Order: sequence, then structure tokens, then C-alpha cells
Amino acid sequence: MDWKDKLGAAFGIEPTNEANEAATPSVAQRASVAEQQGANKVDVLLDKRNRKGKKVTLVTGLLCDDETLKELAAELKRLCGSGGSARGGEILIQGDFRPKVLDHLKAIGLKARII
Repeated sequence: MDWKDKLGAAFGIEPTNEANEAATPSVAQRASVAEQQGANKVDVLLDKRNRKGKKVTLVTGLLCDDETLKELAAELKRLCGSGGSARGGEILIQGDFRPKVLDHLKAIGLKARII
């Protein structure tokens, strides 16, 4: 039994599975990112210019809509245990996580490379 179920039982609220389903991206969503990308490659690079010497991992070349981009960024931030953002077709992850990000992108079916 999940802690959310116990909390719901304590307050007389029936648990819903919609929240659990929305938290984890489905296989169809992951496949749609790969389909939208097609044969285009995604670049994973390290950037520290204009950031006061701090390193960030940039994922560029993504051809998906903003909502899908934000979901993918949230997945990557969770994987790396770091902060970041997603805007303008780019995902920014705070810190140097190039190998982790590359492995994850390849696992979901994208053609990615480290620059």
C-alpha cells in the first residue's frame, strides 16, 4: 500500500490512479519524441561560457513541442538529481552529466552524440 493510499484512507478520500499515470511518461510518449525527431541528431554538450565558470549540460537539436520538451527535461533532471530548464528547443541541466544524459536519450530511441 502506497503512502498516498494510507493518507487518502485517513481523510476519507478515494485514491485515483490518474496521478500515478501522469507522473511516469508512457511508452507512447517516449516513442513520439523519437518519431518527431526522425533522423535528426541530438547534440549533448558542455557549456560554461557566460555562467561564471559553472558547468551546464546542454541538449540541443530537439524538434519536439514545448510540452514534450518540458517532460523530457523533467525526466533528465530527475535522472541527474540536478536543476535545469527547457526552452527554445534546448534542455539545460546544471552540472556535467553528459554520459548519463547520452545514455538516457539513446535508451528512449533518439540518435544522440556528445560534442
